[in-house]
Amino acid sequence: MESGNNAELTQTQRYIRFGSFQIDQQRQQVYRNGGRLKLQGKVYQVLIALIAKSGQVVTREELKQALWPSDTHVNFDANVNTTVNKLRQILGDSTEKPVYIETIPRKGYSFLVEPEFATQPFPASDGVEATNGVPETETKLKTEGLGKNSDRWLTFGVIALILAGILLGAGIATFWIARFAPNARHQKTAEISAPAFTLTFAGR
Repeated sequence: MESGNNAELTQTQRYIRFGSFQIDQQRQQVYRNGGRLKLQGKVYQVLIALIAKSGQVVTREELKQALWPSDTHVNFDANVNTTVNKLRQILGDSTEKPVYIETIPRKGYSFLVEPEFATQPFPASDGVEATNGVPETETKLKTEGLGKNSDRWLTFGVIALILAGILLGAGIATFWIARFAPNARHQKTAEISAPAFTLTFAGR
């Protein structure tokens, strides 16, 4: 797709896709892997302005005109910087190693990715999730991992209880032997000795 046609396509096509992001222009909503992102109005406008001239330089003056009416009195430079930085944060981009938005010193910005346009929503890719912006495959792996960890800890817990029971039983047995066995032996000895004494006495 020629980047020069992007401005017209941006105006005529409802859906835009780039990377893991999809835009519904009618609703002015942006999704990442099916999870909706929260973009303020001006942040969204900057994104659309950059996409419309993908691969080209969007000057700071163009962004000023797109974001604020001519009779608006604000610090344009500071507001442009803030808005672009917010967009970078939402896209997970950086100024040092840009993937989507490149700063062109003393000129403006350039959108690095060639977008796709369509009149219908783009089909979800294999392994793409639908909730909270986390891939379904990743969510599934995390869930399976948590399940395995839970089973493992349950097994450890049962083994620990069995060992604790064995140790407790051994401790009770040791205590009983140490405390009551000598008394039992003494009592048994006394019972054996007593009849012998009686018999001797009777014989006399």
